[in-house]
Amino acid sequence: MIFLLFVLASFVNDVVCSLFSFKFLLMSFTLFRFCCSFRRSLFCTANIFFPFHFFPLFVVVSFTDDPIMFLDPWNKMEHEDSYQLVSEPKYECLLFDVDDTLYPLRSGISAQCTKNIIDYMVEKLGIDEAKVPEMCVSLYKEYGTTMAGLRAIGYDFDYDDYHSFVHGRLPYELLKTDHVLRNLLHSLPVRKVIFSNANEAHVAKVLSRLGLEDCFDDIICFETVNPTRDSSVAQDNINAESARTLVVCKPFEEAYEQAFKIANINPQKTLFFDDSVRNLQTAKLMGLHTVWVGASHKTKAIDYALESIHNMKEALPELWEDVKPDVRISEKTAIEVRV
Repeated sequence: MIFLLFVLASFVNDVVCSLFSFKFLLMSFTLFRFCCSFRRSLFCTANIFFPFHFFPLFVVVSFTDDPIMFLDPWNKMEHEDSYQLVSEPKYECLLFDVDDTLYPLRSGISAQCTKNIIDYMVEKLGIDEAKVPEMCVSLYKEYGTTMAGLRAIGYDFDYDDYHSFVHGRLPYELLKTDHVLRNLLHSLPVRKVIFSNANEAHVAKVLSRLGLEDCFDDIICFETVNPTRDSSVAQDNINAESARTLVVCKPFEEAYEQAFKIANINPQKTLFFDDSVRNLQTAKLMGLHTVWVGASHKTKAIDYALESIHNMKEALPELWEDVKPDVRISEKTAIEVRV
Protein backbone atom coordinates (compact mmCIF):
# COMPACT_ATOMS: atom_id res chain seq x y z
CA MET A 1 0.00 0.00 0.00
CA ILE A 2 2.79 2.38 0.93
CA PHE A 3 4.56 1.45 -2.31
CA LEU A 4 1.44 2.28 -4.36
CA LEU A 5 1.06 5.62 -2.60
CA PHE A 6 4.72 6.37 -3.34
CA VAL A 7 4.25 5.53 -7.03
CA LEU A 8 1.09 7.68 -7.21
CA ALA A 9 2.83 10.62 -5.51
CA SER A 10 5.72 10.38 -7.96
CA PHE A 11 3.31 10.33 -10.90
CA VAL A 12 1.44 13.42 -9.62
CA ASN A 13 4.73 15.22 -9.03
CA ASP A 14 5.87 14.44 -12.58
CA VAL A 15 2.60 15.72 -14.01
CA VAL A 16 2.77 18.94 -11.99
CA CYS A 17 6.41 19.50 -12.99
CA SER A 18 5.59 18.89 -16.63
CA LEU A 19 2.70 21.36 -16.56
CA PHE A 20 4.86 23.90 -14.80
CA SER A 21 7.64 23.45 -17.34
CA PHE A 22 5.18 23.82 -20.28
CA LYS A 23 3.72 26.98 -18.73
CA PHE A 24 7.21 28.30 -18.16
CA LEU A 25 8.09 27.55 -21.78
CA LEU A 26 5.08 29.51 -23.04
CA MET A 27 5.90 32.45 -20.81
CA SER A 28 9.50 32.40 -21.90
CA PHE A 29 8.54 32.20 -25.59
CA THR A 30 6.24 35.22 -25.17
CA LEU A 31 9.00 37.19 -23.52
CA PHE A 32 11.38 36.13 -26.27
CA ARG A 33 9.03 37.47 -28.97
CA PHE A 34 8.77 40.72 -27.09
CA CYS A 35 12.54 41.05 -26.97
CA CYS A 36 12.91 40.19 -30.66
CA SER A 37 10.55 43.00 -31.57
CA PHE A 38 13.01 45.41 -29.96
CA ARG A 39 15.92 43.90 -31.86
CA ARG A 40 17.74 42.55 -28.82
CA SER A 41 20.36 39.90 -29.07
CA LEU A 42 18.86 36.52 -29.82
CA PHE A 43 21.38 34.54 -27.88
CA CYS A 44 21.36 36.88 -24.89
CA THR A 45 17.59 36.61 -24.78
CA ALA A 46 17.92 32.85 -24.73
CA ASN A 47 20.34 32.96 -21.81
CA ILE A 48 18.12 35.27 -19.81
CA PHE A 49 14.69 33.74 -20.32
CA PHE A 50 15.26 30.05 -20.98
CA PRO A 51 16.61 27.42 -18.61
CA PHE A 52 19.68 25.48 -19.59
CA HIS A 53 17.75 22.35 -20.63
CA PHE A 54 16.14 24.35 -23.52
CA PHE A 55 19.57 25.35 -24.90
CA PRO A 56 19.46 22.91 -27.88
CA LEU A 57 16.44 24.81 -29.23
CA PHE A 58 18.48 28.01 -29.32
CA VAL A 59 21.42 26.34 -30.98
CA VAL A 60 19.06 25.50 -33.84
CA VAL A 61 17.53 28.97 -33.89
CA SER A 62 20.88 30.74 -33.67
CA PHE A 63 22.16 29.04 -36.82
CA THR A 64 18.96 29.46 -38.81
CA ASP A 65 19.13 31.89 -41.76
CA ASP A 66 16.10 33.71 -40.45
CA PRO A 67 15.54 33.08 -36.71
CA ILE A 68 12.58 35.44 -36.58
CA MET A 69 10.81 33.39 -39.22
CA PHE A 70 11.65 30.21 -37.27
CA LEU A 71 10.30 31.42 -33.95
CA ASP A 72 8.03 34.27 -34.96
CA PRO A 73 6.48 33.93 -38.44
CA TRP A 74 3.94 36.67 -37.69
CA ASN A 75 6.67 39.22 -37.08
CA LYS A 76 8.33 38.20 -40.37
CA MET A 77 5.12 38.76 -42.29
CA GLU A 78 4.84 42.26 -40.86
CA HIS A 79 8.16 43.15 -42.51
CA GLU A 80 7.39 41.85 -45.98
CA ASP A 81 6.24 45.31 -47.09
CA SER A 82 9.60 46.79 -46.08
CA TYR A 83 11.28 45.10 -49.05
CA GLN A 84 11.44 47.23 -52.16
CA LEU A 85 12.95 46.91 -55.62
CA VAL A 86 15.11 49.76 -56.89
CA SER A 87 15.23 49.44 -60.67
CA GLU A 88 17.95 50.44 -63.09
CA PRO A 89 17.66 53.84 -64.80
CA LYS A 90 15.87 53.76 -68.14
CA TYR A 91 18.67 55.63 -69.89
CA GLU A 92 22.45 55.28 -69.63
CA CYS A 93 23.30 57.87 -72.28
CA LEU A 94 21.85 60.99 -73.89
CA LEU A 95 22.80 61.59 -77.52
CA PHE A 96 22.50 65.14 -78.90
CA ASP A 97 22.60 66.64 -82.36
CA VAL A 98 24.04 70.18 -82.44
CA ASP A 99 22.64 72.53 -85.10
CA ASP A 100 19.02 73.59 -84.57
CA THR A 101 18.91 71.26 -81.56
CA LEU A 102 21.13 72.84 -78.90
CA TYR A 103 20.11 76.25 -80.21
CA PRO A 104 16.87 77.26 -81.98
CA LEU A 105 16.35 77.48 -85.74
CA ARG A 106 15.42 81.14 -85.41
CA SER A 107 19.03 81.98 -84.48
CA GLY A 108 19.79 82.42 -88.19
CA ILE A 109 22.81 80.10 -88.25
CA SER A 110 21.06 77.46 -90.38
CA ALA A 111 19.93 80.00 -92.99
CA GLN A 112 23.45 81.40 -93.29
CA CYS A 113 24.87 77.88 -93.59
CA THR A 114 22.54 77.16 -96.53
CA LYS A 115 23.65 80.37 -98.22
CA ASN A 116 27.31 79.41 -97.80
CA ILE A 117 26.67 75.98 -99.36
CA ILE A 118 25.03 77.60 -102.37
CA ASP A 119 27.95 80.02 -102.72
CA TYR A 120 30.45 77.15 -102.53
CA MET A 121 28.66 75.20 -105.26
CA VAL A 122 28.62 78.24 -107.54
CA GLU A 123 32.06 79.70 -106.77
CA LYS A 124 34.13 76.58 -106.11
CA LEU A 125 32.43 73.90 -108.20
CA GLY A 126 31.16 76.06 -111.06
CA ILE A 127 27.56 74.84 -110.90
CA ASP A 128 24.93 76.96 -112.62
CA GLU A 129 23.46 79.26 -109.95
CA ALA A 130 19.93 78.74 -111.30
CA LYS A 131 20.17 74.99 -110.69
CA VAL A 132 21.79 75.12 -107.26
CA PRO A 133 18.75 75.60 -104.94
CA GLU A 134 16.85 72.64 -106.39
CA MET A 135 20.04 70.59 -106.53
CA CYS A 136 20.74 71.27 -102.85
CA VAL A 137 17.34 69.98 -101.80
CA SER A 138 17.63 66.89 -104.00
CA LEU A 139 21.12 65.97 -102.75
CA TYR A 140 20.16 66.55 -99.14
CA LYS A 141 17.17 64.24 -99.42
CA GLU A 142 19.04 61.52 -101.28
CA TYR A 143 22.41 61.50 -99.55
CA GLY A 144 21.86 62.95 -96.09
CA THR A 145 23.91 66.12 -96.60
CA THR A 146 24.62 68.30 -99.64
CA MET A 147 28.35 67.60 -99.30
CA ALA A 148 27.80 63.84 -99.29
CA GLY A 149 25.59 64.22 -102.35
CA LEU A 150 28.13 66.29 -104.26
CA ARG A 151 30.80 63.65 -103.66
CA ALA A 152 28.42 60.85 -104.61
CA ILE A 153 27.57 62.35 -108.00
CA GLY A 154 31.21 62.90 -108.91
CA TYR A 155 32.36 66.32 -107.72
CA ASP A 156 35.93 66.30 -106.42
CA PHE A 157 36.81 68.69 -103.62
CA ASP A 158 38.67 68.77 -100.35
CA TYR A 159 36.50 68.18 -97.29
CA ASP A 160 38.45 70.60 -95.12
CA ASP A 161 38.13 73.30 -97.76
CA TYR A 162 34.38 72.70 -97.96
CA HIS A 163 33.94 72.90 -94.18
CA SER A 164 36.11 75.98 -93.95
CA PHE A 165 34.03 77.77 -96.59
CA VAL A 166 30.61 76.65 -95.33
CA HIS A 167 31.14 76.76 -91.55
CA GLY A 168 34.17 78.99 -91.18
CA ARG A 169 32.24 82.04 -92.35
CA LEU A 170 29.19 81.58 -90.13
CA PRO A 171 28.13 84.47 -87.85
CA TYR A 172 28.78 82.60 -84.59
CA GLU A 173 28.28 85.84 -82.69
CA LEU A 174 24.55 85.21 -83.11
CA LEU A 175 24.88 82.46 -80.49
CA LYS A 176 24.94 83.53 -76.87
CA THR A 177 25.82 81.68 -73.67
CA ASP A 178 22.87 79.53 -72.68
CA HIS A 179 22.96 79.38 -68.88
CA VAL A 180 19.63 77.55 -68.67
CA LEU A 181 20.76 74.71 -70.92
CA ARG A 182 24.15 74.57 -69.25
CA ASN A 183 22.55 74.11 -65.83
CA LEU A 184 20.16 71.47 -67.19
CA LEU A 185 22.96 69.44 -68.76
CA HIS A 186 25.18 69.65 -65.69
CA SER A 187 22.32 68.50 -63.49
CA LEU A 188 21.72 65.37 -65.56
CA PRO A 189 23.18 62.30 -63.82
CA VAL A 190 23.84 60.36 -67.06
CA ARG A 191 26.47 60.34 -69.81
CA LYS A 192 25.99 62.91 -72.58
CA VAL A 193 27.39 62.58 -76.11
CA ILE A 194 27.31 64.85 -79.19
CA PHE A 195 26.40 63.21 -82.53
CA SER A 196 26.61 65.66 -85.45
CA ASN A 197 27.20 65.54 -89.21
CA ALA A 198 29.22 68.76 -88.93
CA ASN A 199 32.99 68.95 -88.71
CA GLU A 200 34.88 69.08 -85.42
CA ALA A 201 35.82 72.76 -85.62
CA HIS A 202 32.20 73.82 -86.14
CA VAL A 203 30.92 71.69 -83.25
CA ALA A 204 33.63 73.06 -80.95
CA LYS A 205 32.81 76.65 -81.93
CA VAL A 206 29.08 76.22 -81.33
CA LEU A 207 29.60 74.57 -77.93
CA SER A 208 32.02 77.32 -76.95
CA ARG A 209 29.63 80.11 -77.94
CA LEU A 210 26.79 78.45 -76.02
CA GLY A 211 29.01 77.89 -72.97
CA LEU A 212 28.53 74.12 -73.18
CA GLU A 213 32.07 72.97 -73.96
CA ASP A 214 32.38 71.08 -70.66
CA CYS A 215 28.88 69.59 -70.66
CA PHE A 216 29.54 66.51 -72.83
CA ASP A 217 31.56 63.37 -72.30
CA ASP A 218 32.26 62.63 -75.96
CA ILE A 219 31.84 64.17 -79.43
CA ILE A 220 31.03 62.21 -82.59
CA CYS A 221 31.29 64.37 -85.71
CA PHE A 222 32.29 64.22 -89.39
CA GLU A 223 35.93 63.32 -88.71
CA THR A 224 34.93 60.69 -86.16
CA VAL A 225 32.86 58.57 -88.55
CA ASN A 226 34.96 59.43 -91.63
CA PRO A 227 38.51 58.97 -90.25
CA THR A 228 40.06 57.49 -93.41
CA ARG A 229 37.85 58.98 -96.09
CA ASP A 230 39.98 60.41 -98.90
CA SER A 231 38.29 63.40 -100.51
CA SER A 232 40.26 62.80 -103.70
CA VAL A 233 39.33 59.11 -104.10
CA ALA A 234 38.72 58.05 -107.70
CA GLN A 235 35.13 57.91 -108.90
CA ASP A 236 35.63 54.90 -111.16
CA ASN A 237 33.28 51.96 -110.69
CA ILE A 238 31.14 53.73 -108.10
CA ASN A 239 27.52 52.60 -108.29
CA ALA A 240 24.43 54.13 -106.69
CA GLU A 241 24.71 52.04 -103.55
CA SER A 242 28.42 52.59 -102.92
CA ALA A 243 28.08 56.31 -103.63
CA ARG A 244 26.18 56.74 -100.38
CA THR A 245 29.08 55.31 -98.39
CA LEU A 246 31.66 57.80 -99.71
CA VAL A 247 30.64 60.05 -96.83
CA VAL A 248 29.21 58.48 -93.69
CA CYS A 249 26.49 60.63 -92.16
CA LYS A 250 23.05 60.63 -90.61
CA PRO A 251 20.40 59.52 -91.45
CA PHE A 252 22.04 56.33 -92.74
CA GLU A 253 22.52 53.29 -90.52
CA GLU A 254 26.29 53.08 -90.93
CA ALA A 255 26.70 56.40 -89.14
CA TYR A 256 24.69 55.15 -86.15
CA GLU A 257 26.53 51.83 -86.07
CA GLN A 258 29.87 53.62 -85.97
CA ALA A 259 28.65 56.02 -83.30
CA PHE A 260 27.48 53.14 -81.11
CA LYS A 261 30.83 51.39 -81.47
CA ILE A 262 33.03 54.45 -81.00
CA ALA A 263 31.19 55.80 -77.94
CA ASN A 264 30.24 52.38 -76.53
CA ILE A 265 26.53 53.19 -76.71
CA ASN A 266 23.72 50.77 -75.96
CA PRO A 267 20.89 52.09 -78.19
CA GLN A 268 18.18 50.47 -76.05
CA LYS A 269 19.38 52.55 -73.09
CA THR A 270 19.98 55.80 -75.02
CA LEU A 271 17.79 58.84 -75.70
CA PHE A 272 18.52 60.72 -78.94
CA PHE A 273 17.72 64.45 -79.39
CA ASP A 274 17.57 65.77 -82.98
CA ASP A 275 15.67 68.34 -85.03
CA SER A 276 15.44 66.08 -88.12
CA VAL A 277 12.56 63.63 -88.38
CA ARG A 278 14.37 61.39 -90.84
CA ASN A 279 17.40 61.19 -88.53
CA LEU A 280 15.05 60.18 -85.73
CA GLN A 281 13.27 57.61 -87.88
CA THR A 282 16.54 55.80 -88.56
CA ALA A 283 17.47 56.17 -84.91
CA LYS A 284 14.24 54.47 -83.91
CA LEU A 285 14.94 51.58 -86.30
CA MET A 286 18.38 51.25 -84.70
CA GLY A 287 16.83 50.87 -81.25
CA LEU A 288 17.26 54.40 -79.89
CA HIS A 289 14.60 56.29 -77.96
CA THR A 290 13.85 59.53 -79.78
CA VAL A 291 13.16 63.18 -79.01
CA TRP A 292 12.13 65.61 -81.75
CA VAL A 293 13.45 69.05 -80.82
CA GLY A 294 11.67 72.08 -82.24
CA ALA A 295 8.31 70.33 -82.61
CA SER A 296 5.09 70.58 -80.64
CA HIS A 297 3.67 67.16 -81.52
CA LYS A 298 4.87 63.58 -81.88
CA THR A 299 4.75 61.56 -85.07
CA LYS A 300 5.74 58.08 -86.18
CA ALA A 301 9.05 56.92 -84.67
CA ILE A 302 9.02 59.86 -82.23
CA ASP A 303 8.81 59.12 -78.50
CA TYR A 304 8.89 62.72 -77.27
CA ALA A 305 8.49 66.17 -78.83
CA LEU A 306 10.00 69.36 -77.40
CA GLU A 307 9.39 72.86 -78.71
CA SER A 308 12.70 73.81 -77.12
CA ILE A 309 15.62 71.91 -75.63
CA HIS A 310 14.90 73.94 -72.50
CA ASN A 311 11.73 71.88 -71.97
CA MET A 312 13.66 68.71 -71.16
CA LYS A 313 12.96 68.70 -67.46
CA GLU A 314 9.21 69.19 -67.86
CA ALA A 315 8.89 66.52 -70.58
CA LEU A 316 11.42 64.03 -69.18
CA PRO A 317 11.54 64.38 -65.38
CA GLU A 318 12.72 60.78 -65.03
CA LEU A 319 16.12 61.81 -66.36
CA TRP A 320 16.80 63.59 -63.08
CA GLU A 321 15.95 60.66 -60.87
CA ASP A 322 18.78 59.09 -58.88
CA VAL A 323 20.74 56.44 -60.71
CA LYS A 324 20.92 53.31 -58.55
CA PRO A 325 21.82 49.68 -59.26
CA ASP A 326 19.10 47.07 -59.52
CA VAL A 327 19.24 45.65 -55.98
CA ARG A 328 16.79 44.68 -53.29
CA ILE A 329 16.91 46.85 -50.19
CA SER A 330 15.45 45.85 -46.83
CA GLU A 331 14.54 48.43 -44.24
CA LYS A 332 14.69 45.75 -41.53
CA THR A 333 17.60 46.03 -39.14
CA ALA A 334 19.85 43.00 -38.96
CA ILE A 335 19.62 40.89 -35.84
CA GLU A 336 22.89 40.48 -34.02
CA VAL A 337 23.60 36.97 -32.82
CA ARG A 338 26.23 36.64 -30.13
CA VAL A 339 27.85 33.30 -29.40
